[in-house]
Amino acid sequence: MALALASCAALLSACGARYEAPLTVGTNTWTGYEPLYLARDLGLHEGLPLRLVELGSTTQSMDGLRTGRLDMAGLTLDEALTLVQEGIPIKVIWVLDISRGADALVARYGVAGLADLRGRKVGVEQTAVGAYMLNSALANAGLRTTDITVVPLPLDEHLTAWRESQVDALVTFDPVLQVLRGEGAPVLFDSSAIPGEIVDVLVARTDALACCTQRISQLLAAHERALAHLGTAREDALRRMAPRLGLTPTEMDATFSGIELPDAAANRTLMSGTDSRLAASAQRMALGMLEQGLLQRRVDTTHLIDDRFVRGTTP
Repeated sequence: MALALASCAALLSACGARYEAPLTVGTNTWTGYEPLYLARDLGLHEGLPLRLVELGSTTQSMDGLRTGRLDMAGLTLDEALTLVQEGIPIKVIWVLDISRGADALVARYGVAGLADLRGRKVGVEQTAVGAYMLNSALANAGLRTTDITVVPLPLDEHLTAWRESQVDALVTFDPVLQVLRGEGAPVLFDSSAIPGEIVDVLVARTDALACCTQRISQLLAAHERALAHLGTAREDALRRMAPRLGLTPTEMDATFSGIELPDAAANRTLMSGTDSRLAASAQRMALGMLEQGLLQRRVDTTHLIDDRFVRGTTP
């Protein structure tokens, strides 16, 4: 009994300290995460103890979740699975976007098709989604990573590497992809060829879920209002979001053509229940990653998704 009371007291103390600190949400630069920042720009986070942390890569977001410096983060589904394999206590609580062409492999004009990548230098971010996109593209041409020279490139080095001809091809995503398309870079493969596979989700550490459900609900409500603003006042929303990504409002609008932004109703459809579409996608993704060597062991996805927020069952 004494041990149980001591454990409970320790948990309450930890929750108290966490509750007093701002909820930290990490993201890298990506179109699908921009509604979170739009909500902030619209003043929808006012009075909410919340800090959006802008990071240079998803690798940094994952590290933040590993160490507990971040309570939540935007990740691709495969990156979430990587953390689960490592034993990091996280849950997927929301689908932020589904890529339908916003992730792609671009190549120089001397590379006519995917088969021509053999022996070439291909730049790619050292993340699970980068590896998944690269492996999927190569598989379409019957190639493997051993048939090319993989050049690890953080996202913030993609444009420089491309413009300085350090690579023959590049796996990248918006807003970099939008810039390269504008410069005439041919797209050989994009996420529309693997529909429903590249999904960005909002994940939360379980200790944050135990202590901060009300604040998380408020964050998601603000996100929903930002999506509504994007739908009803698009020009204003684009004008607010474009500078953060270094794009014009017109270019910003074009980046949204490559993704789907599910609202609360769509999230309920995607996530509700143990046999949800997202649960099925996670299972397929885990098996595919295992086959490609991106996971070292089979991952149990049964308890990956926490659908309390999409069901509206939070306090």
